Amino acid sequence: MRILRVSHSAVVDAWRERERGLRAAGLEVELLSARAWDEGGTTVPLTPRPGEPVEGVRTFGSHPALFVYAPGPLWRALGQEWDVLDLHEEPFALATAEILALRRLRALLPGRARRPAPPYVLYSAQNIPKRYPWPFRAFEAAALRGAAAVSVCNEAAAGIVRTKGARGAVEVVPLGVDLSVFSPGEAVAPGPSSLLPDGVASAPGPGRPGTGPPAGGPVHVGYAGRLAPHKGVDVLLAAARDDDRLHVTLAGDGPSARALRDRARALGDRVRFVGPLTGDDLVAFYRSLDVLAVPSLDTPGWIEQFGRVAVEAMACGTPVVASDSGALPDVVGGAGLLVPPGDAVALREALVRVVDEPDLAEALRAQGLARAASCAWPEVARRYLALYEHATAHPSPASPAPAGTSTRAGGEHTSGTGAPPSGSERLPPEVVLVAYGSPDLVRDALSPLVGKLPLTVVDNSSMPEIREVAELAGARYLDPGRNGGFAAGVNHALRRRQTPGSDVLLLNPDAVVSPEDVLTLQGRLHEAPDLASVGPAQVDGDGEAARVVWPYPSPAGTWIEAVGLGALRRTPADRSFVIGSVLMLRADALEQVGPFDESFFLYAEETDWAYRATLLGRRHLAVPEVRALHLGGATSGDPTRRETHFHASQERYLRKHFGATGWHTARAGVLAGSAARAVALRGTGRDLALLRLRLYARGPLSAEAAMLARPADPGPTT
Repeated sequence: MRILRVSHSAVVDAWRERERGLRAAGLEVELLSARAWDEGGTTVPLTPRPGEPVEGVRTFGSHPALFVYAPGPLWRALGQEWDVLDLHEEPFALATAEILALRRLRALLPGRARRPAPPYVLYSAQNIPKRYPWPFRAFEAAALRGAAAVSVCNEAAAGIVRTKGARGAVEVVPLGVDLSVFSPGEAVAPGPSSLLPDGVASAPGPGRPGTGPPAGGPVHVGYAGRLAPHKGVDVLLAAARDDDRLHVTLAGDGPSARALRDRARALGDRVRFVGPLTGDDLVAFYRSLDVLAVPSLDTPGWIEQFGRVAVEAMACGTPVVASDSGALPDVVGGAGLLVPPGDAVALREALVRVVDEPDLAEALRAQGLARAASCAWPEVARRYLALYEHATAHPSPASPAPAGTSTRAGGEHTSGTGAPPSGSERLPPEVVLVAYGSPDLVRDALSPLVGKLPLTVVDNSSMPEIREVAELAGARYLDPGRNGGFAAGVNHALRRRQTPGSDVLLLNPDAVVSPEDVLTLQGRLHEAPDLASVGPAQVDGDGEAARVVWPYPSPAGTWIEAVGLGALRRTPADRSFVIGSVLMLRADALEQVGPFDESFFLYAEETDWAYRATLLGRRHLAVPEVRALHLGGATSGDPTRRETHFHASQERYLRKHFGATGWHTARAGVLAGSAARAVALRGTGRDLALLRLRLYARGPLSAEAAMLARPADPGPTT
C-alpha cells in the first residue's frame, strides 16, 4: 500500500515515528512536511535521517490554520499513484483546502497527466465546537464530507467532526510515545545538577517500586510544558504555597515566565525554573519526580487536546495528577488522579496523596505504564494501518457502514463497544438523568430504579440537595461545574460511562419508568441490527397519551404546518424520531453516530442525533407495550423560556442540516403561519401565535442569547 502523508508538524524528528512504524509494517510511506516550523517558540528545521523519504516544502504563513505550501512539490507528488492521501492538517485549514483542490485538479486533467483522486484521511485535534467564519467553515464542511476517514486525538474531537458532517470512519488515535526513550530507569542528572532540586538528580527516581520521599520529607513535583496562562501553572504554585513539603520544578518557557517567577519568590527555593528540556534531559527530569502535575485550565478558546507530557511521564513510571479538563480524562483517567481545573486545594491534596499512600502510588505507576503502552508508536502505526485499509475498502463516505455496525478499522465492521449481542450476557443499560434543580422530581424519577440498574445523575445546577438525592439512591453523582445544557450533560456522562459498552437510557427528571419496562425497551432495541434508539409510549399526569414519534423538521414541513395541513403530514419510519424524555440509545449506535451536539442548549438535541443516525442507515422505534409517565415541562413554569429555547433549537437544527437558505425558508413559513393564527385565534392560541411572531421576527437564537444573559431557571431538560 502506497501512502502520501502531508504534515507540517513532522519537522520534529520524534513525530515521524508514526511513518517509521508504518514502514516497519510493510507500507510505502512518503512524507511532505514544512522545511522549518515554529514548535513551542523555537524554529525547528526539517532534518531527515539518511535515506528517509521525507521532503521539506516551503511554507507561506506561520499559523497552523492560515498557512499554505508551495504548490510545486505538492503537484508533483500528487502526480504519482497513491492508495491513500493522509492530510495531517485540520479540516478547516488553508493547507487542507489547497491540497484537496490540487488533488481534484489532478483528477480532471486529460491524458497521461491525469491521476485518479485517491481516498483521503484527515486529522483533527479541535475539541471545542467552534463555528469558523467563511470561507473556513466551507473548507471544513467540504473536507469532512469527502473524507474516507478522520483520525482524532481525543473523544471530544470525534464528536465534533461527526457533528460537522464527517461521513467516513472516525477513529480516536492517541499521539504516540517512544517507549525506547521514555521508560522507567535510574534517574540520571539532565546536565548540570542545579537543574533539579538538591539531592534528586542523582537519586533513583520514583519509577522504581519502593522508592520515593521519606515520610514527612519533601515531595518533588514537576511540570513540563508552556508557561502560559491556560496551562494553570499559577494554580500549581498556589497549591505548593500552603504545604512546605511540596517542591516544584518547572520545565518550559513561555509568555507567563516572568509573572510566574515573580509569584514564585514567596516560595523561596521550593520552586526551580529549569527552562525547556528535551531528549535525555526530559527523560531524566520525569524519572526524578515523585509526581507530575498537569494543571491545565478550561478557557473559551482552548482546552487540553491530548496531554503528551502526561503519557511521557507515565511511560517513565511517574504518577500523574491532572485537571479534569479537555482530553486529560481520556488520557489520564484511571491511570492518574484527576482534580477540578483551577482548584488549588484539590490539586495540593492529590499531589500529597501520591506520596502519602504508597499503595496508591504503586497502583498509579502500574496503570500509567499500561496506559503509555497503548500510546506506543507501534500501536499508533497499527491503528493508522487499519484506518488506511478502511479508506481503501470504503473510499466513498457517501456509502455508510451497514446498519448496526461501527466502522473502526481495516474495513472490518465490529461492534463499537464489545457488548454481547443479545441474551442474558447483555450488559444492563445505564440510566442517565440530567438535572437542573427540582430535587423532588429527581427523587421520583430514580425511585423505581434504585438497586435495579446502574444510575448516573449529571447535575447542571450543582445543588447539594440533588447530590444528596443521588447518593441516597445509590446513583453516581457528576457535577460538570456549569450548566452547558442537556446535550453537554449527556456527553459528560457518556465520557464517563460506568460500564463502557452498555446501552444508555436517557431519563428526564419529570419522567418515571419501571425497571422491567427499561429491560423490555432494551430487548426491543436489539431485535433489529439497524435500530439506534427506542422509546416508550407516554402519558401525562392525567393519563392522557402524548405523541412520541415526530417527523424530522424541514423547511417544507414548516410550510405544511403554516398552511394548516400539519395533521396530514406523514411520518414514515425512516424519516422520523422518538422524543428524548425517555429514550434508550444503543451502544454501537452511540459510537457510530457520536455524542450529542452541545451547541443545542435545550431541545432538538435528540432530533439532531437521531437525524445523523438516520443518515447512517439507522432507525428509531416507539415501543407501544411499554408506557412511561412524563409530566412534560414540570421542571420549569415559564412557557416563554420554553418556547424560546425550543425555537432557538429549531433554528440551530435547520441551519445545520439545511443551511442558511433552508432556515430562512422555514422562518418565512413560521412568520406567515403565526401571523395568520394571530388574526384568526383568540385567547391562549392568539398569545402563543404572537409570541412566535415576535420570536421569529427577531430570530430565536438572538432571543435565546439575550434571555440567557439574564439569570433564571433555564427550563426543562429536554
